[in-house]
Amino acid sequence: MASTLRSLRALSDPTRLRITALLEREELSVNELQEITRMGQSRISTHLGLLQEADLLQSRREGKRTFYKLNQNADKVAVEFIQLAIRGAKELPEHGSDQTNLKRVLARRNEQAQVYFNQVAGRFDRSYGPGRSWQAFGHLLLRIMPPLVIADLGSGEGLLSELLARKAKKVIAVDNSEKIIGFGANKARKNGLKNLEFRLGDLENPPIDAHSVDLVILSQALHHATDPSKAIQSAYKILKPGGQLWMLDLLKHNFEKAHELYGDRWLGFAESDLHHWLEAAGFKKIEISVVAREEQPPHFQTILAGGEK
Repeated sequence: MASTLRSLRALSDPTRLRITALLEREELSVNELQEITRMGQSRISTHLGLLQEADLLQSRREGKRTFYKLNQNADKVAVEFIQLAIRGAKELPEHGSDQTNLKRVLARRNEQAQVYFNQVAGRFDRSYGPGRSWQAFGHLLLRIMPPLVIADLGSGEGLLSELLARKAKKVIAVDNSEKIIGFGANKARKNGLKNLEFRLGDLENPPIDAHSVDLVILSQALHHATDPSKAIQSAYKILKPGGQLWMLDLLKHNFEKAHELYGDRWLGFAESDLHHWLEAAGFKKIEISVVAREEQPPHFQTILAGGEK
């Protein structure tokens, strides 16, 4: 009876149902569960502790990380409760996004290049090196970029477009402000950038021929779109086969003043929503990860998301 009561108490919270379902097929670390559920570490750890006390979970240490999985040695009563919890989790509104985020997190485990980049980025500012900066690295990477046809959607006055045009075969900058387009075009002429063209249009229906560009960039632009999913579909349409879409945008946040201060339609995006829209549009090899976090309030986080046609 004690085992039954412990199991009932442990599974009385929707969050613990979600965690149980996430651990159905794979063991996960606390950090991975945080990323999937978007909950704080202390909250996740508390829920894990309660599930483990009820003998529903097992854990193991690997360096500084702790991994959790369903108890492989659970008795019959515990197994019945685990299966019931998994069925119950499927009825929760968060189940779809949890499974999408789980798929993304597990896929990234195998991306050693991303792991290495994060390690390098983490070491970058630990010690001073004369002349060493992200700005300098950016110039280096631009020099070795292949000559692509690039669409910069929601380009604004074209700061990124100007940089890309130094090496690209052609850059098409699209924005819905006639004034900004005029400013950008004049500046491009002054700088002698003949391969940089500004066009008036919106993200949902950019004035670019289908199957005509190698790369589409949406840099902090998608949160201004009326319909983000349609903007992603339009990006797919104008890409050549094998072309890529890459987006930089904000992770979903609660800073309501962004509507007034920056004219944002959307308060960032959940990774699961971006993954769903990319997949629905037809993109393959989808990658989504948080690549920057601001230290000052409201602590905006930047997502890099993309895929291949």
